[in-house]
Amino acid sequence: MTPVEASTRRRWGDLIFGGSAAAAGWTVIVSVVLIAIFLLAQALPAIGQDHANFLTSTAWAPNDKPARFGILQMLWTTVVSSVIAVLIAVPFSVAIALFLTHYSPRWLSGTAATLIDLLAAVPSIIFGVWGFMVLAPKLVPVQNGISDVFGWIPLFARDDAVSGGTTIFTIGIVLAIMILPIITALTREVFSQAPRSHQEAALALGATKWEMIRTAVLPFGRPGIISATMLGLGRALGETIAVMFILSSLPDGAPWSSSIFGGGTTFAAKIASDVAEFTPGVGTGAYIAAGLVLFVLTFVVNAGARIVIERRKAFSE
Repeated sequence: MTPVEASTRRRWGDLIFGGSAAAAGWTVIVSVVLIAIFLLAQALPAIGQDHANFLTSTAWAPNDKPARFGILQMLWTTVVSSVIAVLIAVPFSVAIALFLTHYSPRWLSGTAATLIDLLAAVPSIIFGVWGFMVLAPKLVPVQNGISDVFGWIPLFARDDAVSGGTTIFTIGIVLAIMILPIITALTREVFSQAPRSHQEAALALGATKWEMIRTAVLPFGRPGIISATMLGLGRALGETIAVMFILSSLPDGAPWSSSIFGGGTTFAAKIASDVAEFTPGVGTGAYIAAGLVLFVLTFVVNAGARIVIERRKAFSE
């Protein structure tokens, strides 16, 4: 092959690969825009016929005349359970990633990383059944103990209407286990890419291993930790099956409670559980409006993460 032929083949390869990558990127962008247009077109007319405050009401009777539906309870349950999951999962994930990249022997790190990654392959329904039958009953004494001490705070007030530990707190723990592999895998990969020269320089200056990690590895990996956290948060916001299995639902229109030891439902679980009740017009539009809120919530989380990462990247450079 002559140099000219080799150069021509490389150009064709670059053109094909670049075109394929651009087509894939534009396909994703167009798909997201079309989904947003569909949700807006279906949700806005329904919200216009809502006789309750869509954002502050807990009523949910979209098939009544007049229709009344609000998302306050679903929004609270979705956000709080996901935040609990992130607060639990992130410290564990960072600690596991540091152990696998800087403390464990080589033969153990590969095996442990594989086992943690396997958690991501466990179906949601398995987590739901395990959480309902095994974890929730064992958490009842823990929840009661926290309520006895901190029950004067509305967030930890006891809710006697929910039995068996099937609360927002329980689903938060289950979601934490479900998002743990995602955050751990990404964080581990970022920590493994920390510049070796920075680590060796810190050790050469007399830093201990932990001081080297604190001054060289963690600052380098902070954007990656944020990205992994946001991905895990997005996964928790949209979880459906495990929430349906574990969380005790409340009657439509029940008074709103801020306690994490109460019941409720999330956007995704509500839409999935009530799919048989979809009726043309406002009935279906109400559920699509709830889906639109979840869509916007997820978009805002990812956009916020991207902004934070870009700022951190500029700072690190």
